[in-house]
Amino acid sequence: MTSISHTTAFTVAPPPATGEAIADAYRLCAAITRDRARNFYYGLRITPEPRRSAIYAVYAWLRHADDEADNAAASPDRASHLARRRAGLERLLRGEPAPAEPVWIALADTLRRYPIDPRDLVEMLDGLDEDTRHGGYETREELERYCRRVASTVGLICIAIWGLRPGSDAEHARALAVRRGVAFQLTNILRDFSEDFDAGRVYLPAEDFRRHDLTPAHLRRWERPAACEAMVRSLAAWARAEYDACLPLDDLIDPACAPTSRAMLRIYSGILHKIEARPERLASDVRIRLHAAHKAMIALGASFRARVHRP
Repeated sequence: MTSISHTTAFTVAPPPATGEAIADAYRLCAAITRDRARNFYYGLRITPEPRRSAIYAVYAWLRHADDEADNAAASPDRASHLARRRAGLERLLRGEPAPAEPVWIALADTLRRYPIDPRDLVEMLDGLDEDTRHGGYETREELERYCRRVASTVGLICIAIWGLRPGSDAEHARALAVRRGVAFQLTNILRDFSEDFDAGRVYLPAEDFRRHDLTPAHLRRWERPAACEAMVRSLAAWARAEYDACLPLDDLIDPACAPTSRAMLRIYSGILHKIEARPERLASDVRIRLHAAHKAMIALGASFRARVHRP
């Protein structure tokens, strides 16, 4: 773990690149986000510039870190990949030049422009490190901690870039962003259960399987359907409660960016709704998703409302 604290002051050096290289770096980050995070991209693309590019930069940097961790997962030195990324981040936060790679260049420029708490970036890396050593979760509390690390941190960085309405309680906004991140990640975990199981990973808590007298294999094959459905509905209800709790967040965000937040909420909540409607889809080999046209309509509607309410 790094020693960077929640209140650590930091100074980011100017990116070691020309203005054209910085613009190219941001364009690459947008392409990475579009190709690797379809749900995220549909929601974020209605964020006004330059804040949109800043969020793409953070996502692309995290995506590269995640890919490095995944590629190293089976190797003896898997921890060294994240350790090098931690060291690069610490150097960046000490004011030393960023590595001359596009995602680092865009991240450095973003950190210079927006009040991002460095600990949120560190927590992201902690979550990825936990993922490479993943051995399952015993309780919901353990799974929630993981969700906060890998997803709530993204929400916290988003609101730092989006900004808040004047007079909004920043700590309250952060607390709501944490809960929204948990809701999004629980939705992802439920949606991806079969894919993860087939890859040898189970994120759902062992205590839930015991409570319903099931094993992950039972759930994957949808054996004992009544028990499987009860378990999925219980976990979906947990996620739904987090969605309901974080609804006030959108009223605290800068009006220019609030439609983005609402669009992302509708997209992820819509995926959970599909699981709630047909829990057995969790065991299907067909991934649960919203059609691109549906996501585009959500984004288009949010974009229209943003234009109507924009000063």
